[in-house]
Amino acid sequence: MSLISMKFLTFVAVAVIGYYLIPKRYQWVWLLAFSYIYYASSGMKYLVFLLYTTVVTYGTARMIYGADQKFADQKEKIKTYKKSIMLLALILDFGMLAVLKYTNFTISNINTLFHADIRMVKFLLPLGISFYTFQSVGYILDVYWKRYEPEKNIFKFALFVSFFPQILQGPIGRYSNLAHQFYEEHSFDFMRIERGVQRVLWGFFKKMVIADTAAVFVDAIFDQYQTYNGLAIFGVLAYSAQLYGDFSGGMDVVIGIASMFGIEMDENFKRPYFSISITDFWHRWHITLGTWMKDYLFYPLSLSKGMGKFGKFAKKTFGKTYGRALPICVANIVVFLVVGIWHGAAWKFIVYGLYNGIIIGFSGLMAKNYRDWKKKFKINDKSNGWHIFQIVRTFILVNISWFFDRADTIPQALTMMKNAVTVWKPVQVLDIRIGTSGPAYTIMAIGILCIGCLVQFIVSYKQERGMQIRESIAMQPRLVRWAVYMALVLSISAISLPANTAGGFIYAQF
Repeated sequence: MSLISMKFLTFVAVAVIGYYLIPKRYQWVWLLAFSYIYYASSGMKYLVFLLYTTVVTYGTARMIYGADQKFADQKEKIKTYKKSIMLLALILDFGMLAVLKYTNFTISNINTLFHADIRMVKFLLPLGISFYTFQSVGYILDVYWKRYEPEKNIFKFALFVSFFPQILQGPIGRYSNLAHQFYEEHSFDFMRIERGVQRVLWGFFKKMVIADTAAVFVDAIFDQYQTYNGLAIFGVLAYSAQLYGDFSGGMDVVIGIASMFGIEMDENFKRPYFSISITDFWHRWHITLGTWMKDYLFYPLSLSKGMGKFGKFAKKTFGKTYGRALPICVANIVVFLVVGIWHGAAWKFIVYGLYNGIIIGFSGLMAKNYRDWKKKFKINDKSNGWHIFQIVRTFILVNISWFFDRADTIPQALTMMKNAVTVWKPVQVLDIRIGTSGPAYTIMAIGILCIGCLVQFIVSYKQERGMQIRESIAMQPRLVRWAVYMALVLSISAISLPANTAGGFIYAQF
């Protein structure tokens, strides 16, 4: 059930109306029922995996919490027991994810290395499994670290894992932020519904006008990169627009729908293409994944005993400046290696993750040198020229990484990167067919994409400058507000591509 289908919108409308009509104490039950109905609509067989993660996570969290009573004052035994259960939970949750997503990747590499002929295994791959697994593991670690007590009611916990707007593509939520919102009573608020609709419409615009239009060119150029060898730059720029419009548009839809139920979810994007460094980019792009990695992997790794010993060794060997930075550099590379693996079971994703990790790690290592060079060449950090240079430099570095993310293989990515700076044949774009309309529609599609990107840029620029656009619209008279919404609906209908070119959300497969 696609987020942009009429079937899904009808489903949401029924869910919202019923939510405010039933007795308030049953509202969370209503959400749980609709969450399971929604997930089951993709296939009843997928519910097994969702239930597995829910039961494993709930049960192990309760066992960790109950250790203090079970072993009374035996501190060492309590510590050992809790750690064992925590590790068991990680193995069971991540183990299922690893088996389903990475078994065939492992078999393929074994076959290549040892000239074996091990047969691939056909697995079901549940939609959104990476998202709800990471959310569940974060919950287990928070309970283990005593950040909060585990939920006693397994059905309430099931809602935290399965909440239908977010289950397919995030954001990756925290129990401490969501639990009270799920379980408290909410009264109907028309303004809240309106703002939710506003956010959903903006998400539709980004998805249907920008992402789906860009996807036509991206698919043609990347899938036939040898034919369209003179369009590599256009292909990666179109992919940059597609990916952002698709993922951030999906987040707008998800967050808008959740807010209709009175549930405010974490933001996942903050104008990432205005970033001034790769580090800044990952503070703005897929924010909840970045904070998950920071809290549950980076800090535990960088503060571990092993990393402490490495830090002492590095200080003795390379001096204090580099010795302090090296452990952080290594931790960042490990984190982004995991980010790459999270994105998919292919070497190209590992390269994608390492590319980002190495740049961030190297930047941290060279921080003092950068400061010295800027002083030497009298570069003003606060000047507009330097700020624009940083944004353009970061945008280029990000787009280099997109080659690995979108190309089918590493050799294809490298070939297209080479073509991007050696071959330029813009006229080839006229040969690209748009759905069943043929190449005659291509010029119009390019115009639609340019208009969509321009609108997105203007909105993002004003937000970057501090303008609260949604708040400004909300302050207008109701007639003006709804005129704006209707204009947005009509613009989506008027300038988006024909329905036969629309696609599902990229991150729903994660």
